Amino acid sequence: MGELFRSEEMTLAQLFLQSEAAYCCVSELGEIGMVQFRDLNPDVNVFQRKFVNEVRRCEEMDRKLRFVEKEIKKANIPIMDTGENPEVPFPRDMIDLEATFEKLENELKEINTNQEALKKNFLELTELKHILHRTQQFFNEMEDPSLLEESSILLDPNEPTRVAPLRLGFVAGVIGRERIPTFERMLWRVCRGNVFLRQADIEDPLEDPTSGDQVHKSVFIIFFQGDQLKNRVKKICEGFRATLYPCPETPQERKEMLAGVNARIDDLQMVLNQTEDHRQRVLQAAAKTVRVWFIKVRKMKAIYHTLNLCNIDVTQKCLIAEVWCPVSDMDSIQFALRRGTEKSGSTVPSILNRMQTKQTPPTYNKTNKFTSGFQNIVDAYGIGSYREINPAPYTIITFPFLFAVMFGDLGHGTLMTCAALYLVIRESRLMAQKNDNEIFNMVFAGRYIILLMGIFSMYTGLIYNDCFSKSLNMFGSGWSVRPMFKGGNWTDETLKGNTALQLDPALDGVFKGPYPIGIDPIWSISINKLSFLNSFKMKMSVILGVIHMLFGVTLSLFNHLYFKKPLNIYLGFIPEILFMSSLFGYLVILIFFKWVSYDAHTSREAPSLLIAFINMFLFSYNDPTIKPLYRGQMGLQIFLVIIALACVPCMLVVKTLVLRRQYLWQKHLGTQNFGGVRVGNGPTEDEAEIIQHDQLAQQTEEEPEAPEEEEFNFADMAVHQAIHTIEYCLGCISNTASYLRLWALSLAHAQLSEVLWSMVMRLGLSSRNFGGFVLLAIIFCFFAVLSVAILLIMEGLSAFLHALRLHWVEFQTKFYAGQGFKFLPFTFDSILEGRFEE
Repeated sequence: MGELFRSEEMTLAQLFLQSEAAYCCVSELGEIGMVQFRDLNPDVNVFQRKFVNEVRRCEEMDRKLRFVEKEIKKANIPIMDTGENPEVPFPRDMIDLEATFEKLENELKEINTNQEALKKNFLELTELKHILHRTQQFFNEMEDPSLLEESSILLDPNEPTRVAPLRLGFVAGVIGRERIPTFERMLWRVCRGNVFLRQADIEDPLEDPTSGDQVHKSVFIIFFQGDQLKNRVKKICEGFRATLYPCPETPQERKEMLAGVNARIDDLQMVLNQTEDHRQRVLQAAAKTVRVWFIKVRKMKAIYHTLNLCNIDVTQKCLIAEVWCPVSDMDSIQFALRRGTEKSGSTVPSILNRMQTKQTPPTYNKTNKFTSGFQNIVDAYGIGSYREINPAPYTIITFPFLFAVMFGDLGHGTLMTCAALYLVIRESRLMAQKNDNEIFNMVFAGRYIILLMGIFSMYTGLIYNDCFSKSLNMFGSGWSVRPMFKGGNWTDETLKGNTALQLDPALDGVFKGPYPIGIDPIWSISINKLSFLNSFKMKMSVILGVIHMLFGVTLSLFNHLYFKKPLNIYLGFIPEILFMSSLFGYLVILIFFKWVSYDAHTSREAPSLLIAFINMFLFSYNDPTIKPLYRGQMGLQIFLVIIALACVPCMLVVKTLVLRRQYLWQKHLGTQNFGGVRVGNGPTEDEAEIIQHDQLAQQTEEEPEAPEEEEFNFADMAVHQAIHTIEYCLGCISNTASYLRLWALSLAHAQLSEVLWSMVMRLGLSSRNFGGFVLLAIIFCFFAVLSVAILLIMEGLSAFLHALRLHWVEFQTKFYAGQGFKFLPFTFDSILEGRFEE
C-alpha cells in the first residue's frame, strides 16, 4: 500500500541493446509499458537519424491503410474489431506487409478508376437517352410539323416575290436544374430574344461519377438561326457547364439511336454490377484484418521511433538507451529484455544498469480502474513533485463526503447511486462498445466517483432526514405535545386561535430525547426550521473545514520527514499548526463546548460564539453584558492569541535568517582551524573536497556550460517568505470562510427541492378523484424530469465543482506542491485504445 500514498520510487537506468536484438527488446518493453525513454540525440535532426528510412516506410504503409479504411467506410462495410492484440512483426516481415498493402491499394485504385470511367459512360448514355426521349416529345408537341425543318421570313405585303424558307438549327443537352433560370436569362440577353428554349426536368436524380452525389438535372433544346447565334449559344452552354449531345434531326434516326443507347446502357449496367461486386468482396476481405494491420504497422513505427532516441556505439554493434523506470518493476523489465533477446535469436544478453543522477525523476502513481478517477482529479491541479505525499487516497473519502454534505438528499442520492451502479455493473459491455460521445466517456470514466458520491449523499440525506424535501418519521419524534396541555397553558381554544405555537423544551416531558439518527422529523413542519438548520449547518461547515485543513497541514509533516528537512518542521510545520489550532481549532472546541454545556434550561443564557471570537482578537473583555463561557476564558484566549502572533515572525523572519546562516555555512564549508584543531559543525576538509569534486563533476556532466550557482539573495528570500507567511495566515481565515459553501449549497439544494415539490407535485396531490390520478401521473413525469435535470445534474455539477475547489485550494495547498512532471512510459496500450499519436 506504500505506493498508493506516495509516488513510485524511480531510477535512471542505462540499456545496452545488441543491434540484432534491439528491435525485439524494445517491442517487449512496449508490451509491458514500464519504461520512459530519454532522447539521447537532441541535437540530431530527425531526418539524419539511423532508422528514419524504416519510420518513413511505416508511415507509407499507414497511409495506404488509411486509404483502405476510407474506402471501407465509404462502402458502409463494418470493420471487424475482435480486440486481438497481435504481436509485433519482425523487421524481415516488413517487405511482405509492404507488398500486400501495395497490391491492395493498386487493386482498389484500379477498380475505382474503372468504376468511375464506367459510371461516367453510364451517365452520358443516360443523359443522351433522356435527351432523345424529351426531344421527340418537344417535336411532337409542335402544332405545325413544318416548323421542325424550316421557317418563313416575314414578307412585305407589297413585295411581289417570296424568298425560299430558311432552316432553323438546334442544340440539345442537359444542365443542372438549379441553373435553369439564370441560363434562360443569359440566353435571352446575349441572343436578344432570337432563340427559342424548351426544357423539361429529369425525374430521377443522376449519380455524379466523381463525388458519388445525387444531382438533379434538366433536358433543354435551343432553336436558333445562323452560325453566329450557334457560336453564342455554345459558349453560354460551356460557361454554365451544360453538356451538349448530338441529336439527329429526323424522328427515325432518333428512334434508332435511342434503341442503340438502351442496349449499351443494359450492357454497362451489367458490367457496373460485376465491378461493384468485385469491389465489395475486396473491401470485405480487407475489413476483417485492417485493424490488425493498423496495430502491427503502428507498433513497428513506434519501435523505430524509439530506437531513434538511442545512441549507437562506435562499433555499430550496440545501441545505448537511457530510461526512467520504477525500482519495483526492475525484475519485470529484466524478464522482458530476456524474452526479447530470446525471440531475436541473439546469444548476447541485453544489460540494464542503474545510474546515479541528481536529476529530478518523473512522478508515477500506480492506479487501477477504481483509483484512476480520483488520481485524475489530483493531477488536474498539477502533477505531484517526485515522492511527495499523494492526495488521491485521502480524496477517495473526503471528496465524495464533502460533495454529499452539499448534496445531502436520500432520494437524489439513491438515484445517483443507481445510475452509477448501472455503469459499474455493465462496464465490460460499455467499454467494448467504444462510444465516441465525449460527455458519456467523461461520466463513464468517473463512474466510481459518482458511485461514492451517491452513497455518501444517501448517508448525509439520512442525517439531514431529507428525502425529496420530505422527512422520514422512522422512529417517532422526540417531541411531545401532551405535556403542554397538562403542565403548560395550552387548551383547545389555544389550538383553534393560533396557527403556530412554540414547544417549551424546558417543560418536563416535552422533549423526550434525541432522535436516534439524524434530525428529528418534527422540524419539517416547524416555522423556525430554516433558523435551526442555518445554525446547525453553519457550525458543521466550520468544524469540517478546520479538521480538513488541519489534516492537510499534518500531511506536510510527512513530506518534511521524508525529504529530511528539519528546518521546515521547526520553522514551518510547527508554527503553521500552532497558528491554526490556537485560533480556529479553539473555535471548533468552543462549538462543541457550547453544545455540551448548555441545555434547555440554560440555553437562553448562552453567549454568542461569533462575538466571543471577535472579542478574542480585540482583547475586549470589559463588556458586562457578555458572560464568559467558562472560568479562566480571558487568560486562555490571550495566551492563544499571543501564541498565534508569535508564530508569524517564526515563519516570516527566523526561517529566512536560518536559511542565510545555512548558506554561509555551506559556502565556507564550516571549517576553521585554530592551532591544528578543527572548530565548527560542518564537514571535514576531506569531506569538503569530496563535496566540491562531486558538485563539479555533476555540473560538468549534466550542464557543461552551466553558470555558477547564484549568490544567496537575502532580500528575495525575505520577500518570498513574507508572501508565503501572509498567504498562509490570511488563507486560514479565507479558507475557513470558504468552507461555509458547504452550508450554503446544502440549504440551497434543500430549498430548491422543497420549492419543486410545492410547485409541481402538490398540484397532482390536490385532487382525490380518478381525474386527479391521471393528472398526478402527468405531473409526476414533469416532476421526475425537473428533478433529474435541475437537482441531479445542475445541482450535482455545482456541488462537484465546489468540492473540487475545496480540495485544490483549501486542502492540497497545505502540503502539495504539484510541480513535477508525469511519467510517460513507452507502451502499446495507447495504440490499442485508439489514442495513438503520430
